[in-house]
Amino acid sequence: MEQTWRWFGPSDIVTLRDVAQTGATGIVTALHDIPYGVLWTLESIEARKGLIEADPALGLRWSVVESLPIHEDIKRGSGALDGHFDAYRQSLRNLATVGVRTVCYNFMPILDWTRTQLRAPLPGGGNALRYNAHEIAAFDCFVLARPNAEDEYDAPLLDRARVWFNASDEAERDALLAAIMAGLPGAYDRYDVPSLRRMLNSYQGIDKTALRANLVRFLKEVVPTAEEAGIRLCIHPDDPPRPMFGLSRIASSEDDIAFILSAIDSPANGLTLCTGSLGAGPANDLPAIARRFADRTWFAHLRNVLKEPDGSFMEANHLGGDVAMVPVVRALLEAAGRRRATGDPRWRIPMRSDHGHELLDDVGKKTHPGYPVIGRLKGLAELRGVMNAVAEIDGLPL
Repeated sequence: MEQTWRWFGPSDIVTLRDVAQTGATGIVTALHDIPYGVLWTLESIEARKGLIEADPALGLRWSVVESLPIHEDIKRGSGALDGHFDAYRQSLRNLATVGVRTVCYNFMPILDWTRTQLRAPLPGGGNALRYNAHEIAAFDCFVLARPNAEDEYDAPLLDRARVWFNASDEAERDALLAAIMAGLPGAYDRYDVPSLRRMLNSYQGIDKTALRANLVRFLKEVVPTAEEAGIRLCIHPDDPPRPMFGLSRIASSEDDIAFILSAIDSPANGLTLCTGSLGAGPANDLPAIARRFADRTWFAHLRNVLKEPDGSFMEANHLGGDVAMVPVVRALLEAAGRRRATGDPRWRIPMRSDHGHELLDDVGKKTHPGYPVIGRLKGLAELRGVMNAVAEIDGLPL
């Protein structure tokens, strides 16, 4: 597999020279300064690629786009969409022109990944990302005050949510909102409570069936262009893999992935296998999912979680959570071997150590939440060891 690293561009305090020291050779990035739905011009793409490859001694290349975002109107299926589809298609063509042909995207309405604590303390020091189900319930029911939200939570969780809310002050509620907003990438504006309410209202009546239909429409519009350009689109699973604040989710389970990949049966319609996102779903068997969809997996996020009975979870060590990482890595290496045997020049699956604990000198630095250097480097080193061991034992190519 190709070892990659997520880099947030020139504003990232993690430099390209830092990335080169991790041993990663592929850069995963996006043009985060461009608003959703706006064309990525060839000039802007060439500028980013030139920045990544400016120093040949670093040995870096732009391997994966994460993400080419989808306008909310497409997800809602509302308004005049031809311009949004045109911009997306031309952005794909422009990326292909400079040789960037793996594009990760998600179809999560409004929010990206969601956590309630960005620096949950770890034993012995350091911090992790954490999702507390009772805090989400408190925000939903008592901060947003979404109509009928209380009907969607069981009584014990709702009782804990009420206790948290009654004991919290304005600063703690603001910190919770900031944590929920932190998953939005780059420099995009975050929502305050009134604007988030308005956005949620814009999705009223859009259930899972309707959201699926809007995704299929998007795929029908853009996959033919991706095929022509040699682009491999790969949808990222929902994080967490469950409905949020009344919003439907459609990429949360093995059945969801099967539906998406069968909706348009094309190599241009593929999967980003995120073991952490899917791993937060109690019913998701990650080794089985990895084996079933390995031949349509074009990108992998490898991280781990420790789940709790009420739906809460903590981001764990990359090899130390509930996800059995060794069989997942084996499934991906086997798929890469099959591609190599067919002569596919892009047989290596780009992977990155996703998220990471805030450790040692990274504590307190203004890195993007979940993206400190040392925790990700630790995870990459552990995963690299697994990859090499499995490849050696099973006779698989790296």
